[in-house]
Amino acid sequence: MGYSDERPHTPTLKETHMSRLARPTQGRMIGGVCAALARRFGTSTTTMRVIFLVSCLLPGPQFLLYIALWILLPSENKVQSKAQAAW
Repeated sequence: MGYSDERPHTPTLKETHMSRLARPTQGRMIGGVCAALARRFGTSTTTMRVIFLVSCLLPGPQFLLYIALWILLPSENKVQSKAQAAW
């Protein structure tokens, strides 16, 4: 009686790490693709960069995939400006 179950919303793992893929404006080296993937999968950017560099030793289209993601992934500031425009 008199108690309400109104607790502040704590983001779930899906909301924090599995958020929309966008290239961050801070902490990126070339295009921000590795930083975006690291944020998406909950790892450090250094780990993701090492994984990418090691994968480049294997045959495959890694550089083409990186360039494609660089072109296709929106920049974080563009995603934020769209969200602000929606309000």
